[in-house]
Amino acid sequence: MLETRDLTIRFGGHTAVDRVSCAFHPGTLTAIVGPNGAGKTTYFNLISGQLGASSGQVLLDGEDLTRMAAPLRTRRGLGRAFQLTQLFPTLSVLENVRLAVQSRRGEGLRMLSVWLNHRELLDEAMAIVERVRLTRRADAPAASLPHGDQRKLEVAMLMALRPKVYLFDEPTAGMSVDEVPVILDLIRELKAAGQHTILLVEHKMDVVRELADRIVVLHNGQRVADGEPATVIASPVVQSAYLGLAMPEAA
Repeated sequence: MLETRDLTIRFGGHTAVDRVSCAFHPGTLTAIVGPNGAGKTTYFNLISGQLGASSGQVLLDGEDLTRMAAPLRTRRGLGRAFQLTQLFPTLSVLENVRLAVQSRRGEGLRMLSVWLNHRELLDEAMAIVERVRLTRRADAPAASLPHGDQRKLEVAMLMALRPKVYLFDEPTAGMSVDEVPVILDLIRELKAAGQHTILLVEHKMDVVRELADRIVVLHNGQRVADGEPATVIASPVVQSAYLGLAMPEAA
């Protein structure tokens, strides 16, 4: 289980995330939605460690991660995909994924170990490359890939880390209509495995309806709705947020 307790961050006089408490369970996909500036990406940044909380806690399997740096949280099982791709641009698709596999195994720069396990690392990396439908691009530099394939590669690197929790921040942003189904299929596969906790920030409500078991709505940094998708989408809070009307006061 991933849990946030009264998670808060302030930038000067502005509270970007305001006492958000949520628990997320394995085998579920929760969509985090809300208007622009609601605090969705900031909330992800607090969970994954890109930002330090002003107050509150982040817990994974009961362990308090709040003061841990992002790399340590990754080792504990938090995996994050960003709105903008985070790749090694001059390395090939396969090498990007191999480095992620190597990092998960903790082999770092121990060259003898890396050399002895090189084929095993490559085989595991190639299997993941095939899963994200990038086999034909395996030897291409990451920088040469079109945007949609770069998003697939980032998901592949995330999969190589085998996290307990997947954090997807607008995974289909900037992708063409033809490219979107591949990413959604990968997320469906991860969800179907039943052992991962998946959080998804997404503006496309058709994607949210299709994938989410639960929707959490943020507005002005606060959690203003939380529940089953059909109920939340039909609620006045969400209708107001997406139609740009005045929001009701949070309880």
